[in-house]
Amino acid sequence: MSEDTTSAGYLNMDLLRFTTAGSVDDGKSTLIGRLLYDSKAIFEDQLEAVEASSKKRGDEHVNLALLTDGLRSEREQGITIDVAYRYFATPKRKFIIADTPGHIQYTRNMVTGASTANLAILLVDARKGVIEQTCRHAFIANLLRIQHIVVCVNKMDLVEWSQDTYNSIIEDFKKFASRLNNIVEITFIPASALLGDNIVDKSANMPWYQGPTLLYHLETVYIGADENLIDARLPVQWVIRPHSDKWHDFRGFAGRIAGGVFKPGDTVKVLPSGFESTIQAIHTMDGELSEAFAPMSVALTLRDEIDISRGDMIVKPNNPPDPKQNIEAMICWFSSTKKLAGRGKYILRHTEKEVMAIVSEVKYKVNINTLHKIEDDLIFSLNDIGRISLRTSSPLIADSYKRNRISGSFVLIDEQTNETVAAGMII
Repeated sequence: MSEDTTSAGYLNMDLLRFTTAGSVDDGKSTLIGRLLYDSKAIFEDQLEAVEASSKKRGDEHVNLALLTDGLRSEREQGITIDVAYRYFATPKRKFIIADTPGHIQYTRNMVTGASTANLAILLVDARKGVIEQTCRHAFIANLLRIQHIVVCVNKMDLVEWSQDTYNSIIEDFKKFASRLNNIVEITFIPASALLGDNIVDKSANMPWYQGPTLLYHLETVYIGADENLIDARLPVQWVIRPHSDKWHDFRGFAGRIAGGVFKPGDTVKVLPSGFESTIQAIHTMDGELSEAFAPMSVALTLRDEIDISRGDMIVKPNNPPDPKQNIEAMICWFSSTKKLAGRGKYILRHTEKEVMAIVSEVKYKVNINTLHKIEDDLIFSLNDIGRISLRTSSPLIADSYKRNRISGSFVLIDEQTNETVAAGMII
């Protein structure tokens, strides 16, 4: 790691969160392992442990998938079950990787891993082409408003580096993706994760491909437009009142900015009360700021004494969200033991606020392989995705998910077991 990736240089670097998705045995964990290995982002002792495990298993090559598959059951079966997070950096950017399971029964894990991602890598086995799981994962990426997609056509070595095979897969995917409305950019890269072709280094086996390697694309893709810098939103997580003589009169409202830009002197409105005031100062651990924007964590102090508590939202008066009790949402059902049906009652957690909610109507489920609506079977079970209507006990200060991923998302919790049973996106 170079000098500019250390200390202050490292902290100020741009961060890209991305997720991998694909069918079972498409090579997701191997690809991430190759990315870490070729970019020199793993320690010698980690590599030695992986080499020893590979030898013990009788693998022909060093099994780089073992860098992310940490659960014993994952290693035994050769598949990813849980979401594995890995962190690494190059001189140009920091990365957080979510390696998500490919198997259909772990769709909920993929939703969890992809919910904060800026980019999704969809792996396609060159021998199999675009299959149902590819469509499923592309639909989920679109639903979660991941605007940048990389279709990585893996295992090109097993189809003799065929350009015709690669072009055929591109055409098939484009036909399906034409029906998805949230994806802004799709990049296609032919690769071999096992051999390292087009992952970090250009492939000598595919001279017909003139595009970027995977790492180069990850380092240079522009994600600045993904954040909503127009609608100012600060959900209040904590009211800071220090018990000290130095900060005797300090009253700060802390939280992570969900959207927009805040500056000292700006007029702000507190919802749901509707009281207005002016920002006196913006505080962080490193001192005061002249401006703050998403996704920074800050504490605001105001010029007026206003009653503000956890769950309130600080916004700008010119474009506040409309408080609503009737919610239309797309949900992914997480529970393997409980099912969703009409009139179900749940705890709804939205930003820092908790309210009770009742399912007023189940509208339809989605067949995510064909994108067709299912209206004759309205009981949700594990991994089902569809649209419902909710009625909350008190108004939510919320935006549509399309406009703001943070203020437009929620989870449903079973009040008896405290199990998170669903994740929702407000329409």
